[in-house]
Amino acid sequence: MSQRVLIVDDTDHVREMLEAMLELDGFEVVGAAATGEEAVELAATTRPDVVVMDYKMPGMDGLAAARAIRKGRPDQPMILYTAYLDAALEAEAKLSGIALCIGKVEGLGELERHITELCRDFAP
Repeated sequence: MSQRVLIVDDTDHVREMLEAMLELDGFEVVGAAATGEEAVELAATTRPDVVVMDYKMPGMDGLAAARAIRKGRPDQPMILYTAYLDAALEAEAKLSGIALCIGKVEGLGELERHITELCRDFAP
Protein backbone atom coordinates (compact mmCIF):
# COMPACT_ATOMS: atom_id res chain seq x y z
CA MET A 1 0.00 0.00 0.00
CA SER A 2 1.39 3.40 -0.93
CA GLN A 3 1.79 6.22 1.55
CA ARG A 4 -1.08 8.74 1.53
CA VAL A 5 0.17 12.33 1.38
CA LEU A 6 -1.54 15.71 1.77
CA ILE A 7 0.38 18.55 0.10
CA VAL A 8 0.03 22.11 1.40
CA ASP A 9 1.65 25.00 -0.49
CA ASP A 10 0.26 28.38 -1.54
CA THR A 11 2.21 28.41 -4.82
CA ASP A 12 0.25 26.63 -7.55
CA HIS A 13 3.23 25.37 -9.58
CA VAL A 14 5.02 24.03 -6.46
CA ARG A 15 1.87 22.20 -5.33
CA GLU A 16 1.31 20.76 -8.82
CA MET A 17 4.97 19.74 -9.20
CA LEU A 18 5.01 18.01 -5.82
CA GLU A 19 1.78 16.20 -6.60
CA ALA A 20 3.02 15.01 -10.02
CA MET A 21 6.43 13.91 -8.75
CA LEU A 22 5.13 12.15 -5.65
CA GLU A 23 2.50 10.27 -7.66
CA LEU A 24 5.10 9.34 -10.28
CA ASP A 25 7.21 7.83 -7.51
CA GLY A 26 4.36 5.75 -6.08
CA PHE A 27 2.88 7.96 -3.37
CA GLU A 28 -0.88 8.51 -3.20
CA VAL A 29 -1.64 12.23 -3.02
CA VAL A 30 -5.00 12.41 -1.23
CA GLY A 31 -5.28 16.19 -1.35
CA ALA A 32 -3.59 19.44 -2.23
CA ALA A 33 -4.32 22.59 -0.23
CA ALA A 34 -3.39 26.18 -1.06
CA THR A 35 -4.06 27.60 2.42
CA GLY A 36 -3.59 26.61 6.03
CA GLU A 37 -7.34 26.66 6.58
CA GLU A 38 -7.88 24.31 3.65
CA ALA A 39 -5.12 22.03 5.00
CA VAL A 40 -6.89 21.66 8.34
CA GLU A 41 -10.13 20.72 6.61
CA LEU A 42 -8.47 18.27 4.19
CA ALA A 43 -6.41 16.60 6.91
CA ALA A 44 -9.62 15.80 8.76
CA THR A 45 -11.46 14.45 5.72
CA THR A 46 -8.66 12.67 3.80
CA ARG A 47 -6.80 11.23 6.82
CA PRO A 48 -3.32 11.26 5.20
CA ASP A 49 -0.35 9.25 6.44
CA VAL A 50 1.82 12.37 6.16
CA VAL A 51 1.15 16.09 5.63
CA VAL A 52 3.80 18.02 3.67
CA MET A 53 3.37 21.63 4.82
CA ASP A 54 4.76 24.89 3.49
CA TYR A 55 5.58 27.55 6.09
CA LYS A 56 4.91 30.98 4.57
CA MET A 57 1.33 31.21 3.36
CA PRO A 58 -1.15 34.08 3.52
CA GLY A 59 -3.56 33.94 6.43
CA MET A 60 -2.82 30.84 8.49
CA ASP A 61 0.85 29.91 8.13
CA GLY A 62 2.15 26.34 8.18
CA LEU A 63 2.85 26.27 11.92
CA ALA A 64 -0.61 27.55 12.83
CA ALA A 65 -2.11 24.98 10.45
CA ALA A 66 0.00 22.23 12.04
CA ARG A 67 -1.24 23.17 15.51
CA ALA A 68 -4.86 23.15 14.27
CA ILE A 69 -4.40 19.76 12.58
CA ARG A 70 -2.92 18.36 15.81
CA LYS A 71 -6.11 19.26 17.69
CA GLY A 72 -8.16 16.87 15.55
CA ARG A 73 -5.39 14.39 14.70
CA PRO A 74 -2.88 14.38 17.58
CA ASP A 75 -0.67 11.68 16.03
CA GLN A 76 -0.59 13.15 12.50
CA PRO A 77 2.97 13.05 11.09
CA MET A 78 3.84 16.34 9.38
CA ILE A 79 6.86 17.59 7.46
CA LEU A 80 7.58 21.29 7.13
CA TYR A 81 8.91 21.76 3.57
CA THR A 82 10.08 25.34 3.23
CA ALA A 83 12.63 27.63 1.65
CA TYR A 84 12.84 29.63 4.90
CA LEU A 85 14.48 27.07 7.18
CA ASP A 86 16.69 28.08 10.09
CA ALA A 87 17.30 26.84 13.65
CA ALA A 88 14.68 29.12 15.22
CA LEU A 89 11.99 28.00 12.77
CA GLU A 90 12.91 24.34 13.33
CA ALA A 91 12.53 24.77 17.10
CA GLU A 92 9.16 26.51 16.70
CA ALA A 93 8.04 23.84 14.22
CA LYS A 94 8.79 21.06 16.70
CA LEU A 95 6.66 22.83 19.30
CA SER A 96 3.86 23.05 16.73
CA GLY A 97 3.82 19.28 16.16
CA ILE A 98 6.03 19.09 13.07
CA ALA A 99 8.01 15.83 13.03
CA LEU A 100 10.64 16.95 10.54
CA CYS A 101 11.80 20.10 8.72
CA ILE A 102 13.23 19.93 5.22
CA GLY A 103 14.51 22.86 3.19
CA LYS A 104 13.17 23.06 -0.35
CA VAL A 105 16.77 23.39 -1.53
CA GLU A 106 17.41 19.83 -0.28
CA GLY A 107 15.08 18.60 -2.99
CA LEU A 108 12.31 16.16 -3.69
CA GLY A 109 14.43 13.03 -3.21
CA GLU A 110 15.10 13.98 0.39
CA LEU A 111 11.40 14.74 0.93
CA GLU A 112 10.31 11.37 -0.49
CA ARG A 113 12.82 9.49 1.67
CA HIS A 114 11.55 11.22 4.81
CA ILE A 115 7.87 10.64 3.94
CA THR A 116 8.62 6.92 3.68
CA GLU A 117 10.54 6.93 6.98
CA LEU A 118 7.76 8.77 8.83
CA CYS A 119 5.13 6.36 7.53
CA ARG A 120 7.25 3.45 8.72
CA ASP A 121 7.99 5.04 12.10
CA PHE A 122 4.37 6.06 12.82
CA ALA A 123 2.72 2.89 11.49
CA PRO A 124 0.46 1.17 14.02
